[in-house]
Amino acid sequence: MAEKRVQIMDTTLRDGHQSLWATRMKTEDMIPVMEMMDQVGYAAIEMWGGATFDTCLRFLNEDPWERLRIFRKRMPNTKLQMLLRGQNLVGYRNYPDDVVVAFVKKAVENGIDVMRVFDGLNDIRNMEMSIRTAKQAGAHVQGTIVYTISPVHNFDTYTDVAKQLLQLGVDSICVKDMAGILAPYEAFDLIKHLKKFVKVPIELHTHYTSGMAGMTVLKSIEAGVEIVDCALSPLAVGTSQPAVESVVTVLKGTPYDTGLDLKLLSDISEKLKVIKKKYPQAQNAAVMQVDANVLRYQMPGGMISNFISQLGDQIDRLPEVLNEVPRVRQDLGYPPLVTPFSQMVGAQAMLNIAGGQRYKMVSNEVKNYLAGLYGRAPGKIDDDFRRSIIGDTKVIDIRPADILEPEMDAAKQAAALYMEQEEDIISYAMFQQVALKFLQERQSRKYNVDYDLAEKASKREGYPV
Repeated sequence: MAEKRVQIMDTTLRDGHQSLWATRMKTEDMIPVMEMMDQVGYAAIEMWGGATFDTCLRFLNEDPWERLRIFRKRMPNTKLQMLLRGQNLVGYRNYPDDVVVAFVKKAVENGIDVMRVFDGLNDIRNMEMSIRTAKQAGAHVQGTIVYTISPVHNFDTYTDVAKQLLQLGVDSICVKDMAGILAPYEAFDLIKHLKKFVKVPIELHTHYTSGMAGMTVLKSIEAGVEIVDCALSPLAVGTSQPAVESVVTVLKGTPYDTGLDLKLLSDISEKLKVIKKKYPQAQNAAVMQVDANVLRYQMPGGMISNFISQLGDQIDRLPEVLNEVPRVRQDLGYPPLVTPFSQMVGAQAMLNIAGGQRYKMVSNEVKNYLAGLYGRAPGKIDDDFRRSIIGDTKVIDIRPADILEPEMDAAKQAAALYMEQEEDIISYAMFQQVALKFLQERQSRKYNVDYDLAEKASKREGYPV
């Protein structure tokens, strides 16, 4: 029975609150559950990367590096995992190799055990440097296949991505379904297909947005997935992941039994329910609803809510914008709708409708994409269309980072006045003005999070909210 035992990777403290609470959960509110979660026996806990780094600096006035160190101190028994956007790291542009190397090394040095690396285009060239650096630093490196639906994406293309990742020496493979559009039987067939070629563990990451995630997880497990991503129930379902407790219960007594303690999981969730009351974002009913538009337009639910917000009193034009998204995506060679391409395609669809003429106005991001600066498009882009947007601009066919100049020396000079640790230079290199503002305020002691006090408060009965 133990031979098929499934492991769970917990996303509560990263993707859970990123999906449901706009990534606003503070470190001081994570402390009350850290030691309890460390006792569960998860395959890993994802608690860093994605949007958390930017949000710490930009909105929470926290040092993301300090958050990582706090986790490492309070979770000695559990592997800590992060999500890394390949050459984009935790930002929104390609960074030069010296920044990538510095960031990855410091992430591992400060406590990251598992580094999940992906590229929005499944362009292996954009993952090479971070994968090699993380391997050299001693981390478990998980290569990622970004799942989407298009005329140019099929089992063979995903198998090709997996084979290239394995050649780079990844320790496991993740199938990343960021929009929640992977259907249960499709998932079963995909995992079965990958299992013919992939001899390292395969993990499934999906979202509940379409309402299919629980069924997709179960069929994937039956197909041979070893690890599934879930969140504790107060931060699960909706646009997040399936609930840990539900999956543990469904698998209990089967050959896939996780062996996790439901009583302990329930106790942690009770604490999270209390903490949840502090966050107004947690009261947003929209993120908890099944959104069938995800299946129709093949886009993450957050894109649709952003359109609604941006359209304002022109909300009656929403159907036009939604219909324009697949057309823009086709024009651009079917990029998967994941950061930064979901934002890029969505913004251009808005411009096409608002401007009254398709591509009358074109964002710089789309122009750079068409010039090859983000990487290789999954599908062919019409040459006439490309010329109509960027003219005779040279289209690069090399690894995008190969044309970038080093930035760490300049970052060190710019952050010198405020630097208290080497990590500050890396923060500045990635986020510049946002990081500089944080570093200046830290120096003037405008922020002061007393984590020891927060830890004491967590041990009092009835954690205050």
